Amino acid sequence: MMVLRGRAWKFGRDIDTDVIIPVRYCGNQDPNELAKHCMEGIAPDFYRKVKPGDIIIAEENFGCGSSREPAPISIKAAGISCIIAKSFARIFYRNAFNVGLPLLECLDAPEWIEEGYEVEVDLDTGEIREFSQGRSFSAKPVPPFMQQLIRDGGLMNHLAKELGT
Repeated sequence: MMVLRGRAWKFGRDIDTDVIIPVRYCGNQDPNELAKHCMEGIAPDFYRKVKPGDIIIAEENFGCGSSREPAPISIKAAGISCIIAKSFARIFYRNAFNVGLPLLECLDAPEWIEEGYEVEVDLDTGEIREFSQGRSFSAKPVPPFMQQLIRDGGLMNHLAKELGT
């Protein structure tokens, strides 16, 4: 059972990878360094205020723009446990699971969940609960094989585990 709980960070639509992690920092492969610049173009104090387990809530097309793997790496390294959005850019969706960052698509939750709300996500069932107003929402559950990628810390770690290396 994979249940995540944290405080909501709210972002709008079309949050592109340049906003998530500016290109000038993408040459650095250290996740902790990338985390220091996560979302700085739109929320300069994000890294200093985010807490482990927090959850990003966004509108449509989160992660659009260039195919930049440091974008989901920076988000995960900053402490975000999950992103809930109305929709994701395809390549960002794939890159996020490849680095072990779970994503849920839900049309309703971003309409009702405000920044600072306490949110709980059950990846097995797709249930999203927010505790400030006592609302629940349904998203498509994360398939078991993708949950295993998350538990293993991403695709490369999963493959190494499977191959016994």
